Amino acid sequence: MNSSKGRLNQVYFPKDLKEGVIEYARENYPNEIILLLKGRLEKGSAYVESFVIPPLSRGGRTRAVFNMNLLPPDRSIIGSIHSHPSGFAIPSKEDLLYGLGPVIMIIGLPAEIRAFDKDGNELKVNFI
Repeated sequence: MNSSKGRLNQVYFPKDLKEGVIEYARENYPNEIILLLKGRLEKGSAYVESFVIPPLSRGGRTRAVFNMNLLPPDRSIIGSIHSHPSGFAIPSKEDLLYGLGPVIMIIGLPAEIRAFDKDGNELKVNFI
């Protein structure tokens, strides 16, 4: 995983990826989805460049899971994005505990996306 000195403050997320990830979450409603965020960390900012579906991921009504042992080593994975079909884009204790990487993004359906660090601090999301 990429490392960065200092605390994260914001996430830059491409608008075209926003549309795609929201549509993917809607297609899988009422189940949760999870995707891994690929990108880079620089000077307090996370730059999302793409996402991947984790191998053998499964979504349920209360969580989405995958086997982390099946992931190949990849330093470009900077976090994850998953949906909350309930509409509340607020991280649970489990989200913070088991989140992969320093960025945890949550889709609150129908179309809200928020980002948090591993401590639950909200990060500003810039759609570019």
